[in-house]
Order: sequence, then structure tokens, then C-alpha cells
Amino acid sequence: MEWILLVIAGLFSGVVGALVGLGGGVILVPAIVYLGAAGFIDGITPQTVVGLSVIMMIFTGLSSTIAYMKKKTVDFKSGAIFFAGSAPGTVIGAFVNRGLDLPSFQLYFGIMMVFLALLLLIRKYLKPVQWFVRHGRKTTFTDASGTYVYGYPIWFALLLTFGIGFSSGLFGIGGGSMLVPAMLLLFLFPPHVAVATSMFMVFLSALVNSVTHISLGNVPWIYTIPVVPAAYIGAKIGAYLNHRLNSDSLVVVLQIVLLLLGIRSIFEGIY
Repeated sequence: MEWILLVIAGLFSGVVGALVGLGGGVILVPAIVYLGAAGFIDGITPQTVVGLSVIMMIFTGLSSTIAYMKKKTVDFKSGAIFFAGSAPGTVIGAFVNRGLDLPSFQLYFGIMMVFLALLLLIRKYLKPVQWFVRHGRKTTFTDASGTYVYGYPIWFALLLTFGIGFSSGLFGIGGGSMLVPAMLLLFLFPPHVAVATSMFMVFLSALVNSVTHISLGNVPWIYTIPVVPAAYIGAKIGAYLNHRLNSDSLVVVLQIVLLLLGIRSIFEGIY
């Protein structure tokens, strides 16, 4: 029974993660925590659930990146820059994770998700932050919906992604849940490029993150057997669906996912 639930959780995490660029950890982590608390899966702690999540994200990141490469929506230069900032942060976050108990983990995780959802919710009412584009490396992207000019100062991107990497190592969420809103709100990335580039960075960061969590003994290897293949297939489905939805739909999906998961996690952390 537990393997069936793990396959379902992995598949759904892969679909949603690749669809909106989250990496899948933001779905898998609360799902596994809930299943563990309900007694369906044994041996679940904040450390093991994060270890499982980062292993899964190697394969969801790889699967979706390959799919997005075929659509030519991955900004590899930006992804490499973001990875350079996030990699050291993931290592530090993984070590800090060792000191968290389950209620604290859920509470902090939920607060972060709600904050990100609210940022996206008010995005349309905020004046576009043109400063980052004017004072940074600029890139032009053209698709069927028009031409976009986006960009960022490299120094700021490195600082921002260091913080994102820290949260990724701490919570096992891949960093995409924070990077995508930042790319949309601050750097003015077109949504499809933001999602594709985020998944590329998720893949690279998950490689570094997994080494740290493996060395700490946080990975429940037996649970990777049902989760990883399901997540890999789900990521391919999510990448396919990404190009069937328009940009506004992608942002709405991202808002709903973050808000619902955040509220539930806060509730679980308090009660």
C-alpha cells in the first residue's frame, strides 16, 4: 500500500513540479510528511523526507530539462549563473536541516509557501521592477505571444540564489518555488522561460544537494524505488502540459499550489 501511495505522490510531484518550475519537492515534501504522520509510511523525519525529495529532483529536473531543451525555452547561461550562487547555499541549508523537528519544519515551510503565493497574487498590481533589467545583462526572447526583454545584475542574482539554495537545502524543495517568482517579479522573465530555466537549475542544484544529504545519511533509499521513476514520468507529462497552457494560466496554477500547500503546512506545524 505504501508503495502505491509513493508512486502517486511521485507522479503528481513530477507533473506539478515540471509544469510550474517548482522541481516537485514542494509537492512531495508535504505529501510524504502527511503520509508519515498518518502512519502509512514508516521512519519519516524532516531529514529523511528532504533526502528523498532531493534525490527525486535530480530526475524530475533532468526529465523536464530535456523536454524543455526541445522547445528551446531553457536559458542555459542564466541557469548556470543561478546555480553558481545556489550551490554553496544548498550545502549550508542541508546541515542546518539536521536541527529541525517535524512541527518546526512544517511551520517554517508553510510560512514560506504562503509568502511566495501572496507575492504572485499581487504581482499584477505591482509596478514592474525595471531597475534589474536596466542595470544587468539583458536577454531577448520571442515566441508566439510576443517579444520579451529580461535581465538582472549578476551580483544580485548570485546573492539571491544563495538564499534560495539555502532554503532548498533546508526544506528539500528544489529552489524553483522561490526562483520562479523572483524571475517573474524582479527579472521579468517570460513565464515559459522562467519555468524551463528553473528546472535546469533545479537539476544542477539537486546534484549538489543530494551529495550532502547522502553523506549525512538522510536518504531512505528503499523509498526512492517507487518515487523516482514515477516522478521522472510525471515531469515529462508536466513539461508537455506547460506548452499547452498560456502564461497567465501558469502563474495562476503556481499561486494556487503554493497557497494551499502553505496553509496546510502551517496548520500541521501548529496543531
